[in-house]
Amino acid sequence: MRTAGLTMNDVWAHRVLRERGVETYRLEGVTAELGVMVESLDLTHRGKEENYRPYLHMTGELRSVTPAQALPFGISQVTYSPGQGEKVDAFYEFDDQQLVVLAGKGYFTSGFAVPEQVTGIEWELPATADMLVLAPSGAQTEGDTSVVFTQIHDIGGLEIDLESSGYDLAGYFADHSKDGVPRAEAVVDARGLKARSDAINSLFTEAELGLDTEVKQVVGAPVPEAAPVADGMSARLQQIEAEIAAERDRYQTERASTEGTTENLYRERVAGALHRAEEQEESFAPPVPARDAQRDLNLDLLELGEQEQEQESRRHEVKPVPSPDERKHRMAQRAADLDFGEDGEQSLGS
Repeated sequence: MRTAGLTMNDVWAHRVLRERGVETYRLEGVTAELGVMVESLDLTHRGKEENYRPYLHMTGELRSVTPAQALPFGISQVTYSPGQGEKVDAFYEFDDQQLVVLAGKGYFTSGFAVPEQVTGIEWELPATADMLVLAPSGAQTEGDTSVVFTQIHDIGGLEIDLESSGYDLAGYFADHSKDGVPRAEAVVDARGLKARSDAINSLFTEAELGLDTEVKQVVGAPVPEAAPVADGMSARLQQIEAEIAAERDRYQTERASTEGTTENLYRERVAGALHRAEEQEESFAPPVPARDAQRDLNLDLLELGEQEQEQESRRHEVKPVPSPDERKHRMAQRAADLDFGEDGEQSLGS
């Protein structure tokens, strides 16, 4: 017989346990099979300590509980209406043989995916449950049945595998070994692929570096052949510097026009005031001819002052004291001049 079930955390379960004189049956650790409507199935991986081992994470809704042995009063299954059952999280572990099958089906390729046909259907999963059965009323009226409360162990973390569930999920995966590329190569830019394992992606293309498509290695090649490569790199670096400068200017302009930023506050409150002060200074400044005339006048005054200072220094220079011979020579010269003056007067009088 089937009957609708309630969860053990329902308020009525606690009330039934408190009632005296009510016939109840409590069963713990009952082996049962869960009917779970699977809503999603994701392929995830363990941590580094488990070598990133893959497993499946299944989520769904509990729809039924079928005990291995019938419950009292002939109850063989407890059912739940859609939206009334608890949420179930189950984790499916692959064994080593299943992992070999997944690798052969292209697990390490980019096209590998979880099959869609395993969701949207009801799965039967093994579990352990505690049950509380409330007996029917003593009147035994027609249609009267018992009430069952259930509590599923680890309903948020059921661990299942091929042996416990009977499902070989590796067989549901499609073969993607031929329609995908390896995951490591899928994330590498095709332009940077090289024939050796330690290849790296160059910052510049071969055309930008000035290299030919096919590089020939020649033993003892002359050093000057590397000049075009250096020139190409220099031109590319200059172009990158120009792009960075343009990007910086654009960023600063955007910041200055964005309200609330530091650049905007500086432009509105500081730069504007400085600009207005410069305009006022220019408005009060004399015209260019007047400034030139003032500058010439200042230069003339400076030269005149220098000349006066030079003359003053000359006047204060100490003259050297003449020697005795020079004094005698000057006195004789002066006496001769006086005698010449007297003779001149006599000749003029006669």
